[in-house]
Amino acid sequence: MKLLAGAIRPYAWGSRTALAEMRGAPSPSPHPEAELWFGAHPASPATIDSGGDLMTLIEADPVGQLGSAVVEEFGPRLPYLLKILAAQEPLSLQAHPSAGQAAEGFARENSLGLRFDAPERNYRDAWHKPELVVALTEFDVLAGFRDPNVTVELLRSLQVPALDPYLGLLAGQPDDTGLRAVFTTWLTLPDSVIGGLVPDVLAGAVRLLERGEDRFLLELRSLLELGEAYPGDPGVLASLLLNRLRLQPGEGLYLSAGNLHAYLHGTAVELMANSDNVLRGGLTPKHIDVPELLRVLDFTPVSLDDLTPQTRVVGAEHVYLTPAPEFQLSWVRLDGTGLKAPSSISSDLPGPQIIAVLRGRVTVSSAGGELTASACDAVWLADADPDVVVHAASSDAEFVRALVP
Repeated sequence: MKLLAGAIRPYAWGSRTALAEMRGAPSPSPHPEAELWFGAHPASPATIDSGGDLMTLIEADPVGQLGSAVVEEFGPRLPYLLKILAAQEPLSLQAHPSAGQAAEGFARENSLGLRFDAPERNYRDAWHKPELVVALTEFDVLAGFRDPNVTVELLRSLQVPALDPYLGLLAGQPDDTGLRAVFTTWLTLPDSVIGGLVPDVLAGAVRLLERGEDRFLLELRSLLELGEAYPGDPGVLASLLLNRLRLQPGEGLYLSAGNLHAYLHGTAVELMANSDNVLRGGLTPKHIDVPELLRVLDFTPVSLDDLTPQTRVVGAEHVYLTPAPEFQLSWVRLDGTGLKAPSSISSDLPGPQIIAVLRGRVTVSSAGGELTASACDAVWLADADPDVVVHAASSDAEFVRALVP
């Protein structure tokens, strides 16, 4: 086992306080800190306290670190990436391809000779990217196309005449076909039309809020925030088609292939398949490949229940169950006194595991030695490592555990 230090990703939408305060660093930080990566991604592999990094460690002994079953199924690479994400500003609207779409798209763009860093490239590897997000604070998100009948009610309540053609289209066909038609039309409108439609819709939202609207309160507030941040972006209109959700700490959301989503605000743990394949749909100055996005998107309406992973509680461990073959996440709370919760938990599961501490300190013990990790530290457990016991090393301790199921 190895003590890991995560890699900070300083994207502009990140927080200057959340990650700094979690790890006990000066706050606010000099620059936005968006994500803390614990994994073996080539862009930012976690570093090992004793020297080197996790990707190099795995490359030197894939079977010993990952186990033969993981190598056989996913190749000599860690198939998941664990992050702590801190969003101060909204991320772009985006979706991820299925495994088949990723493999085909990657091969196609390779055959066209596109550079891997080309801005118009959609597929940077041959892998899909399902992801699970679990809130650490209140976490606001747009995810999945809402029931079209509810969206029709929202659009009608805005009382914007310029919306009538799209309202009529969706009201006449309140299903995935109607959603596809409206979304496609909005995404392909000329800038001159979008430049007039978005302000009209925002003005309608202001009027509705002034009249005391409460049913669509979160949707309208997000619409106004996005309109201020991305004036003239069709993604502002697209947000009206999506579920607007607010997760409470500990609540999870599983996003499968084709799910259009955007993280808006808050801090969360994110566990995903180790891939860089993103198709953007708005709220960004980056490249948007509309035909490819439409090929990938799933317009089937979904509810919060459809997106919420099932959970299983095993002792102190709260396990989030998803169909992703690459990863499984669990959240563990320990009490150093043993009065409110167990003070330790055993781990005898095979395969590569990462234990990332969220709060307090833990000690990880095995026949081969002992490591102590504090908040925003992590411990790497290789397949070849002996079984471990994780003890609370403070009055309260919380950590998440990532593994291959």
